[in-house]
Amino acid sequence: MNLMHRPKPQSAGADTALLGAQAISVERDGRPVLRDVTLSIQPGEIVTIVGPNGSGKTTLLRALLGAEAVSSGRVVRKRGLRVGYVPQKLFLDPSLPMTVARFLSLPRRTGAAAQSAALQAAGATGLAQRPIAALSGGQTQRVLLARALLDQPEILLLDEPTQGLDQVGAAAFYQMVENLRQQTGCAVLMVSHELHVVMSASDRVICLNGHVCCHGTPEVVAQAEEYRALFGPGTKGTLALYRHQHDHSHDPDPQSLHSHVHGPECCDGDGGADGVGERASDVPAASSAGKDG
Repeated sequence: MNLMHRPKPQSAGADTALLGAQAISVERDGRPVLRDVTLSIQPGEIVTIVGPNGSGKTTLLRALLGAEAVSSGRVVRKRGLRVGYVPQKLFLDPSLPMTVARFLSLPRRTGAAAQSAALQAAGATGLAQRPIAALSGGQTQRVLLARALLDQPEILLLDEPTQGLDQVGAAAFYQMVENLRQQTGCAVLMVSHELHVVMSASDRVICLNGHVCCHGTPEVVAQAEEYRALFGPGTKGTLALYRHQHDHSHDPDPQSLHSHVHGPECCDGDGGADGVGERASDVPAASSAGKDG
């Protein structure tokens, strides 16, 4: 596994995008989950999707992966794109006698050298022979990330990878993802339900609540004393507050456009999480795909 350094992303046009959605909508049981969502991910950039529970974040990732059918619009992928995926949850039978090394060989066998390199890159060195059902939440997420890295993906899709981790653990995970971007040049598309906490390393942040509410760059608050007291001095500004402005209307009246800075309550809505867990056999390590209509 060659972790060569590559430069951070530069400005690029739509034809250079690795992965994109063109006005996609998704319905489930006749109920709209996503509507008219357009986005594109360029090589080497980190994009974070934030929004409340039930806002369609996991559904959007599944649609981009081709695991969820779209009712309109289209998903476009670079031909032959290598995708690594880390699910929101992994359901495992605690009595299942499976080591991390065996898990990394599903669904196809991988060599010890490749596994070792992936585990090292994911900060999970030394876990190869541990029973996967006995790992902590943070260790499990790192192993899932290692599995996603096995085929040297061009883009990583991470579905709320810090769920269940405390703030220090989440900060460490975010820092590791940024390090991976610096080392490998892979793009990252990550989703979070924490609207007010995002990666300061993100190049862009997309606020989703069934549709794209707004998007922009996150504002880092690493110098504030209150911030350091809350998250600790070791986070190096990885966790940040994201303040943003709406430039569209939620009302039928087009004159009702509003533009204001607001906090975690933005786009807050009711409804449970749209995420679904993944079984071990269902988690793709990496995939290649052409254009998906």
